[in-house]
Amino acid sequence: MNAPLQNAETKIPQADSRPALTLLIAAPRGFCAGVDRAIEIVERALNRYGAPVYVRHEIVHNRFVVDGLKAKGAIFVEELDEVPDGAPVVFSAHGVPKSVPAEAQRRGLDYLDATCPLVSKVHRQAERQIEANRHILFIGHRGHPEVIGTMGQVAPGEMTLVETVADVARLDFPPEKPLSFLTQTTLSVDDTAQIVSALKTKFPHIVAPKAEDICYATSNRQTAVKEIAPGSDLVLVIGSPNSSNSLRLVEVAQRCGTPARLIQRADEIDKSWLDGVETLGLTAGASAPETLVREVVDLLSQWRKVEEHTLVSAVEKMVFKLPRQLVD
Repeated sequence: MNAPLQNAETKIPQADSRPALTLLIAAPRGFCAGVDRAIEIVERALNRYGAPVYVRHEIVHNRFVVDGLKAKGAIFVEELDEVPDGAPVVFSAHGVPKSVPAEAQRRGLDYLDATCPLVSKVHRQAERQIEANRHILFIGHRGHPEVIGTMGQVAPGEMTLVETVADVARLDFPPEKPLSFLTQTTLSVDDTAQIVSALKTKFPHIVAPKAEDICYATSNRQTAVKEIAPGSDLVLVIGSPNSSNSLRLVEVAQRCGTPARLIQRADEIDKSWLDGVETLGLTAGASAPETLVREVVDLLSQWRKVEEHTLVSAVEKMVFKLPRQLVD
């Protein structure tokens, strides 16, 4: 855990004489249903099996969350060969290639799949497109765990990664080639729309998913940032550098013409960032807990009088079921 927050000049933070800071807090923000479910799976596994429980990859992309689960007895690994035979293991919310559960079964590992159900939905769509003999163009970010997991649902060569509109221009499939497209769930809504438009223009026969793959939480959080950014002098996004949805929130704010910064914890905020700032926007990525939002508000309140305003653009009520093994 991070050390207690302190003023850089004195041991006791003092509020300064600058005018009150108007704080526009986005809603929805922070944890989504898939993240809630993934964390609960690890916690319930620890209760059921006892420590240690192994987790392949960060359960969600947030250091605070991961460190909290480590303190409870979770051990995070990158590959199954780091897991002792017979030990319980949880797959992260981002999803895994088919080869991973197959290896777990072969080794007799007791595994739990914390893949977000909305990512699993994309996996099933990929299988159906291959069954229909269509090549899949997958819109996503190379190297992201979700992309690795989704591309691992099909045989090599059956899916092509597309990251940009420029990538679309370089595709050279013949006109008669049956094609479909799917997308990573945590992309920029606006960027993805441009890529999809380019795909449909170049390949008019391409088959789209029945429903948009970008998840409700990603879309809602981007919309919420569009509500707070235009009226803010600066936007702070709480999230991890390897969190796709958090990085997209920074980009959304910047495209609204507002400077934006990604922070993991309150102690990363430089007080000088607030120079000339009268209205500050604040949000959190889908893997950042609300306690980190309050941590930021508490620090700001030490420096300035803060007037909080929450701007609600959507109300989320989504809940996902837990794996059968963990339901009493």
